[in-house]
Parts: sequence; C-alpha cells; structure tokens
Amino acid sequence: MSKKFFLLSLFLFALHSSAFSQLITDSKTELQIEEGINLGSPYHTTLTFFYNLDKNHFFPKRAARTLDLQGNDSDPEELAIKLQQIFEGKGLVIRTSEVPNDANFVDSTANGEHKFYFDRTKLPGIFLEKKGSQWKFSSFSVSQIQKLHKETYPYGSDKLLNILPKIGTDEYLGLQLWQLVGITFLIFLTFLAHLIFTFLVDKGLIYFLDRLGYGYIGENYLLPVAKITSFYLIVLLLSLLIRILQLPVEIYAWIIPVFDTLKPFLITVIFYKIVDVIAAYFASLAAKTESTLDDQLVPLIRKTLKALVILVGTLFILRDGLNLDILPFLTGISIGGVAIALAAQDTIKNFFGSIMIFIDKPFQVGDWVTSGEIDGTVEEVGFRSTRIRTFRNSVMYVPNGKIADAVVDNHGLRQYRRFFTTLTITYDTPPELIEEFVNGLHEIVLAHPMTRKDYFNIFFNNLSAYSQDVMFYIFFEVPTWPEELKARHEILIQIVKLANTLGVRFAFPTQTLHMESFPEKSGLAPSYPGQDEYKARLNQFVTNELTKKPK
Repeated sequence: MSKKFFLLSLFLFALHSSAFSQLITDSKTELQIEEGINLGSPYHTTLTFFYNLDKNHFFPKRAARTLDLQGNDSDPEELAIKLQQIFEGKGLVIRTSEVPNDANFVDSTANGEHKFYFDRTKLPGIFLEKKGSQWKFSSFSVSQIQKLHKETYPYGSDKLLNILPKIGTDEYLGLQLWQLVGITFLIFLTFLAHLIFTFLVDKGLIYFLDRLGYGYIGENYLLPVAKITSFYLIVLLLSLLIRILQLPVEIYAWIIPVFDTLKPFLITVIFYKIVDVIAAYFASLAAKTESTLDDQLVPLIRKTLKALVILVGTLFILRDGLNLDILPFLTGISIGGVAIALAAQDTIKNFFGSIMIFIDKPFQVGDWVTSGEIDGTVEEVGFRSTRIRTFRNSVMYVPNGKIADAVVDNHGLRQYRRFFTTLTITYDTPPELIEEFVNGLHEIVLAHPMTRKDYFNIFFNNLSAYSQDVMFYIFFEVPTWPEELKARHEILIQIVKLANTLGVRFAFPTQTLHMESFPEKSGLAPSYPGQDEYKARLNQFVTNELTKKPK
C-alpha cells in the first residue's frame, strides 16, 4: 500500500532546541507521518501524540489513534487530552534523543518485551507497547488515565483547566492572556498566604501559648517550626496550582525540579527544627531527675538526630528533587560501611559501650569511681570515651568499651559512708570509766545530724599490747567526700572533748618501768574517783556539748 510521506518541520526554541507540549526535540528532528499519524516506532508514536495536541495544530482525534482503546468505552479524544495534561502536571519533559527510533525496540528491564517507559519514577503505569506493527499507549496505561488525572489535579483543580482559558487566548510575551492572569493570581496568592500564615503563627500561636504559660517554648522552639511549615505549605500550594497554567515545556523543564527540590528540603528543615523541640522536652525531663548522666545524654541525642535528619533529607532531595538514582549510592554506603566497620572495630565497641553506660547508668557525672588504675571523679560521658578527673587533678580519657567490660566501684552511689577507727585508752583506766566513755560515744553518734542512727557499733572489744581498745564503727549519711570529712572532723572533736571531760587518757606505744613505792612517796599510777563522779562528768559533757545547736 502506497503511503504519502511529508515532512513536518518543528519549531526552534532557545537557538538549539524546539518543543511542543511536553516534548523537547533537537533542530534536526523530522517526523514522517501519513495524514499526521505514524506509529512505526516509540519515537514516531511519541511525536504523533504530542504534535497533534500542540496548540498550534490541535488534532486530538489523531492523537487518540496512539491509544490502545481495547475494552475502554471512554471518549478517545478526552483520554488523549487528559493524558497530555498528566504529562504536564507531573512536570515530565520528554526529549526525542532519549526515545528509541527502533520498530523492534526491546526493554531489557521488562523481561525482553516490546515496551517503552517514559519515566518509571513519575509515571510507572504509562508506557508504549507494540501491538502488531504499531506502537501505542498500552491498554493498561489507558485504563489508568482517569485515576492519574485526578491524582495530578486533586481537589477539583482539573475543572480550572477548562475554565481559565475562557479568560482569553491572546498571546503576550509568549504566553496566553489567561496564563498571565493565572501567574499574577499566584503571585498575589503567595503574598496573601504568607501574610495569613505569619499572622496565625506570630499572633495566634504565641498568644495562645502565652495564655497557657508556655510563651518561652512557643517563641524559641515552636515558632521556628511553624514558620518553616508555612513556607512548605505555600510551596505545596504553588506546585499544585502551577500545573493548571499549562506553561510551555521550557518553563516546566526548570520550574518543576525547583519545586520538587524545595519540598524535601523544607521538610528536612522542619524536622531539623523539631529535633530542638524534642531535645528541649527531654532536657526538661532530665532536669527533674537526680541523675546528671541524662543531662549529658540530651545533647548527644540532639546531635545524633540532627545528623540523621540531614542524611535522610539529603537522600530524599537527591531522589525526589534532583531525580538521581540513590540505589548505587546506598549500595556504596553499605559496602563502605562494612569496610569501615572492620577498620574501626574499637570505635564501634566504644560506641556500643557508651550506649550501655547510658542504659545501665553505672555512674553519673560527679560520682567517684574506681576500676583498676582508674580512680577519680566523672566529669563527662561521651559517645567514645569518659573523662575522669583524678585526685592528682589530672584528666583520664577512658574508652567506653573498656569501662563497659570492667568492674566499676561507684563510691558516689553509696547511701552511707563508713567510718571505722579504734580508740586506744591506757591500761590504768578503770572499768567504770570505760563504761561511761562508751556511753558518751553513743550519745555523740546519736546527737550528730549526719550519722546513721539505726546501725552503729561502739564496744570495748580488745586488750592489745599497750592499750585497752574501743571499737568505733559508724556511718555517715552524706553525698560527697568533703561532707564526709567535715562530719568526721566534728565527731573526732567531740570524742576528744569527751575524753578530756571524763579524764580518759589515750594510749600510744610506750614502755613503762614500774618501781616499788618508797616511803612517803606516792606511786606513779593516777588516782580515779568513783563511778558517781564519772556519771556526773558525763552528764555535764552531754549538757554542755551535745545539746548545742549546730552552727
């Protein structure tokens, strides 16, 4: 059958390219068609479809010939127009250099079938399929047109596609009158939306939070999130309405990627700000606890979450905004992650060690800990190491992995601090005086505000080589070592005063030579009064010393 071929020249744009509808062609592109139709290859079917829907030569009946209408009763011309509007609304720009000009083209990614996909990401359900000797939009693609059209133009915005052109089709500056009016309206709507959001956020939200007593939180944490959210809603609104303007493909080629990049970028910024709100909440919870370890944990959580938000947000910007394939990037990260993990086993061990420290809380900032050569006060707990200030005033940086595997003696968690000493008194001290001395020691412990009253041991329990020994075993209920030393000082001062009052002499290692007494010479051994005198002296000590109010 003889065919009449003729050449249709395409328009030149930007000196090097020509375009109609959503199709960009180079200046050498030629379309050979019979009666405006050529379905011999994906390349010619694509040209036929978009060329016949161009505003300068609008033949929707011819464009509908590119659709496989098997089993579909809808109006073919309406389906063709809606499909072209879907391409526009999705911002999908098709370049002829990327469309195969092969009648027997086979898609290796589609099981070797005769199919051609325009964009598997934005329009995975729209593809050309070879039927016989012709390439057409598949019957499956045709069945998806109505659904995709509603998704592309939601909330009834598709009705504006038919209403707005009635404003006027006269061209000014390369755009029709209704498109210029629509652009002006969008600009006005952008400023109006910004004013409304600003008023609602700055005035309404802050006023409402002030009434609830959360003005500081609202102004410093929620207000930044609300402002970025308002910008995101404006961008979302513009990206929805700009599709209705049906702007030339040259504009879509750069404006759609801008909107696609702005949306994930603003979402990333929103979540970045939300991390500060979450951190502030956890910081308020940490301030209510006695532990200081969670105060160190909050900044680490904030930094980690922010790094995670930036990483995930960057991936979405690369995929949705710049339309880049991130699978090779993720694969490279996974392979590189294995290599890094093998090379940084100690670092990973320290990281998990820090997690175990934050979970188990074996100590907190300010605690005195001992573990092997480690002996000092905890100053800071990081993700890799813990900083400990020794009693030599030096600083030890201990890997958390080592601490997690070691036995740690936390002196800071002691409820009571033990004090044990032996009070040695001379052998010439009579039993009655020892008894009153021990009773006085009990009174000292009971009167001191920082001693444990329910358990202590004070007994005359040993006869050593040079002294009679009184065991003094008590506990202080104090949180820090300086307070313990202060309590010891006060207790020992009271013991010395008690001994001086009762006339008790403390023994020390000595050798005594006893000589027989000479006439008219008194012996060296001291004389002691009776038990009644001891009790009187003890009562005087309790009255004078232990009933005093602490300074």
